[in-house]
Amino acid sequence: MNRRHFLATTTSATLAASTLPSCRKTTETVLRIYTWADYLAPDLAKRFEKENRCRIEIDTFDSNEAMYAKLKAGATGYDILTPSSYMVKTLIRENLLAPLDLPKIPNIKHVDADYLKRALDPTMGHSVPYMMACTCLAWLGSKVTDSVPSYRMFDRADLKGRITLLDDMREVLGAALRSLGLPLNSKNPAELSQAAAIAIRWKKNIAKFDSEQYKSGIASGEFHLVQGYAGDLLQVADENQDIVVKIPQEGSAFSCDDLCIPVKSTQAALAHKYINFVTDPANAAANMQHIAFRAPNSSAYPLLSEDFRGNDALFPEPAVFAKCEPIDDLGDALALWSKTWDEVKAAG
Repeated sequence: MNRRHFLATTTSATLAASTLPSCRKTTETVLRIYTWADYLAPDLAKRFEKENRCRIEIDTFDSNEAMYAKLKAGATGYDILTPSSYMVKTLIRENLLAPLDLPKIPNIKHVDADYLKRALDPTMGHSVPYMMACTCLAWLGSKVTDSVPSYRMFDRADLKGRITLLDDMREVLGAALRSLGLPLNSKNPAELSQAAAIAIRWKKNIAKFDSEQYKSGIASGEFHLVQGYAGDLLQVADENQDIVVKIPQEGSAFSCDDLCIPVKSTQAALAHKYINFVTDPANAAANMQHIAFRAPNSSAYPLLSEDFRGNDALFPEPAVFAKCEPIDDLGDALALWSKTWDEVKAAG
């Protein structure tokens, strides 16, 4: 699943260049992280390097599937991964992740206990929650009258050609399932058929399926209503006050990216220190403010700015969040989902 492409320009090269000279002179210890783009505040990276006399190197992926394919093809040398929770389950099943030594990560006591009740690895045996957010709707307040945070807006004739849906079967079919009050991870062929009919109906009204240009598109006014990821949308909304970002009232997908250690890591001790470092409440709060996602870290919440903590796209009301579901591993039902999505994409 393709999650996001951030507007910020921090890259692996930028972080590698931030390495302190003393690090290079005194040690060749390197912590290699395979993660999403711009997913660590640069100041935190520098501080971790200084405190641990090491160097951080970051490679990035743009989808869980791309990361998985690279690992399956034999890529090694990574010490930290941040896959989404559903992909964590796949990696565990295929023995690609090392069990965590939890006593070495004392800051896990700060992880949000309410979130863990819904997590896909609730005991944190192989993963520690890092960042999460729901998939949202965003629209231009000046262009969309009588707005309501609902999938019903995808059927509005006055917005025809000004709407985008994510180019992602889990998100679009999941949204269609939630619009019908059905489970977001349904494996029922009849339910998926109903969802496909909804998605095909929406397709007739959209400009395109898109997972990359919707951010700049809504910021420029090209698109008036988009489905997208909270972090992306909140970043553009911060610069364009006309953009409204809301979780659909019918519920939505939510994804959490988790901190994991590959089974072939050669720096497992340092990797545990890194997980503990970013799970420290002060560091988690700084990271949240930088990347506009929510770390499930109860002790960090009081450290956030009032604006950030009050954002209902990141901290939804309990009644709304109760309708949101984590994207889960489909197992053998993946083929059925893929076939259904192919039907949606091929429909005229």
